[in-house]
Amino acid sequence: MSNKEDNFKEQFKQALISTAKVISEDYKIDIKKIDKDLTSKKIDFFDVTNLSNKNDFVRLRAETDSGALKKKFSNKEIFNKNLPNNPSCKSLYNIAEKIRYEILGGKMLKGVKKNLIENYNQKIISTHKGQLKNKEDVPVTEAFELYMLKKFLNLELNAVSSKMLSFWENDFTSSIDKHLDFLNKNLEDQDNYSLKFSEILQNMDVFNSSNDDNNEDDDQKDNEQENKSENDDENQSDGKKDENKQNETQTSLEAGFDLSDHQTDKQMEDSESLKEDTENVMQKTNSNNVDQEYKIFTTEFDEIAKAETLEDIKEAQRLRKSLDQQLVSFQDLITKLANKLQRQLLAKQNRAWEFDLEEGLLDSSKLTRIIMDPYNSLSFMKEKDLDFKDTIVTLLIDNSGSMRGRPITIAALCADILSRTLERCSVKVEVLGFTTKNWKGGKSREAWAKNDKPKSPGRLNDLRHIVYKGADTQWRQAKNNIGLMLKEGLLKENIDGEAISWAYNRIKKRGEERKILMVISDGAPVDDSTLSVNSGDFLEKHLKKIVKFIENKSDVEILAIGIGHDVSRYYDKAIKITDVHELGDVMISQLAGLFENKNKLH
Repeated sequence: MSNKEDNFKEQFKQALISTAKVISEDYKIDIKKIDKDLTSKKIDFFDVTNLSNKNDFVRLRAETDSGALKKKFSNKEIFNKNLPNNPSCKSLYNIAEKIRYEILGGKMLKGVKKNLIENYNQKIISTHKGQLKNKEDVPVTEAFELYMLKKFLNLELNAVSSKMLSFWENDFTSSIDKHLDFLNKNLEDQDNYSLKFSEILQNMDVFNSSNDDNNEDDDQKDNEQENKSENDDENQSDGKKDENKQNETQTSLEAGFDLSDHQTDKQMEDSESLKEDTENVMQKTNSNNVDQEYKIFTTEFDEIAKAETLEDIKEAQRLRKSLDQQLVSFQDLITKLANKLQRQLLAKQNRAWEFDLEEGLLDSSKLTRIIMDPYNSLSFMKEKDLDFKDTIVTLLIDNSGSMRGRPITIAALCADILSRTLERCSVKVEVLGFTTKNWKGGKSREAWAKNDKPKSPGRLNDLRHIVYKGADTQWRQAKNNIGLMLKEGLLKENIDGEAISWAYNRIKKRGEERKILMVISDGAPVDDSTLSVNSGDFLEKHLKKIVKFIENKSDVEILAIGIGHDVSRYYDKAIKITDVHELGDVMISQLAGLFENKNKLH
């Protein structure tokens, strides 16, 4: 190998290393071990010695990107928790998860998307199968990957790969196509996505056939390397898991919140019909278990939607522009608030830096050395990892009709300001909303009427829970969604207890050490349809029980902001504001207080 070629490959290797660290946001990762189960072989991403043509470079670049995306977007605990019980499904489950985090990476960085698609296209073109007569000639894993590339990445298959897929396509289509909308909407929610895929795969007729044995052998071969390294730890923990399983199950029933790490797929399926979305199943189970007196007539018509699916882009941009116009009059206040809150929070970080590194942020204080002597190397620095950064804040906003006008504007301003400010301080923020799909009960009430109107039916309206901004989504990517709160037709009834249970379950699954749930509301829960056929305090009692559980028995810190109303009768830690001008001092004092005390609030 010539020195020139050697130098080029070394530069390429260093570029891969830097790219992987930036994408994964982990500067200490061992890239060689980043993705043991990407293929059946353990990959050394930076083995550049055998690169001989353009295709090799494309492949290595794509595999490195994919491994880094797995580190960033794929939670191993969630992956293992939802792993199918049927061993034959595991390879397909693996491929489905890989496609999920690669799609997210492609949305985040166009260059990454280009690398991945170029590699897949190259793989499709280079496929040269011999005679293809029936299913036995095509492994189900290869066919499934082609199906996923076609349906989720919209890749065009060539004649050979199309024929390979054709033997299995009807099986995949009949089982998966009806769930495509749900799966695409939940790409950012690994738990929902992987649980749904696990259910789909285990119910596929494919895995009840004689092919199971062969598929199981292939799957065991694929995962042999990974299992070998983990068996010791798992064997040691299995005994403890079995010993504590009964107690943990009982605790989950008493608590009423999602402890799905201790539930099997079969238990989830038994709790509701397969037609119900996973989150709706959990929603119903949670509410009933926390409060045995709280009933729900049906969850069939409930909806959990991303804000961008509720309106077209033009309308979202128009509403965002309207919000920006209202922000203008508060611009000075917002700037002062953002700077003051940022100073308060950053001061509590006790920030520390490492200097004289070979990569990271450029250390501008050392640039004079380069000017004086160009042969001096550049010096870089990076911030040390601190516990403070390991924090997430969920903003749960009441989207009821009573919030229409100034209250919802103030709530939207709160969400916008806090998202931007906390993001600057390396605190992740999720923005959620809750309302109902209809006035007067909607389809739930119609179903109740057709069922001879049983007495005390419980909650009797169709819920609509909205994700305005995911925790891992940057503010600039979600800012139009926040403007959608101003859409009047969206604001209907408010059933707070179930909404808080839903938000709690989302934040509880996050890996951050600090978890703060902030509820922004204008008072008591109200739904005329429900209250007309139940006791007058039916929703209010449920809200109080949900809040008390979180305050007393969980590691999630909960805080409420009442807009124009005192909500302290529901929350131990509650504040009231009547105008956005009050937001500054209130937010600074309350948030700074939360971050100052790392112990659970009482």
